[in-house]
Amino acid sequence: MKLGDFIINDAIIPELQSSDRDGVIRELVQALADQGAISADEVDAVTEIAVKRENEGSTGFGKGVAVPHVKHETIGKLMASIGRSSTGIDFASLDRAPVYTVVLLISSKEDPDAHLAAMEQIFRHLQRDNFRRFLRQADTREAIVDLINEADEMSAA
Repeated sequence: MKLGDFIINDAIIPELQSSDRDGVIRELVQALADQGAISADEVDAVTEIAVKRENEGSTGFGKGVAVPHVKHETIGKLMASIGRSSTGIDFASLDRAPVYTVVLLISSKEDPDAHLAAMEQIFRHLQRDNFRRFLRQADTREAIVDLINEADEMSAA
């Protein structure tokens, strides 16, 4: 599995408008709905579950990154969006630092293996300092997509 297999490129937000955690999650879910990846009717339910999951324990794992993730019964396929904030967002991260990159992963409750495989891919790349740094600096959707494609190529090599 590669990042490009589940990240919806047109749902990438190079500059998030929201300045708080819950707003960012809603913005990313809405971006997926705007691209037809989920139905508009599912935005509230998926957002609510993602926020609830976040309230149980922050997905801000440090180093300026958060990976909110949710499994939902109405979701048919694995999908993700990426949002970038130049100002930083409080995600109650483990290191207490602001989050600049948010990767929202949504998957079907019926396929936990795909969810785990996607999480593994996301974390493998986000552990790399260069990937995180370039992602934080990428200020256009095209630059973020290029970075994802480059990361996938490096993984395949």
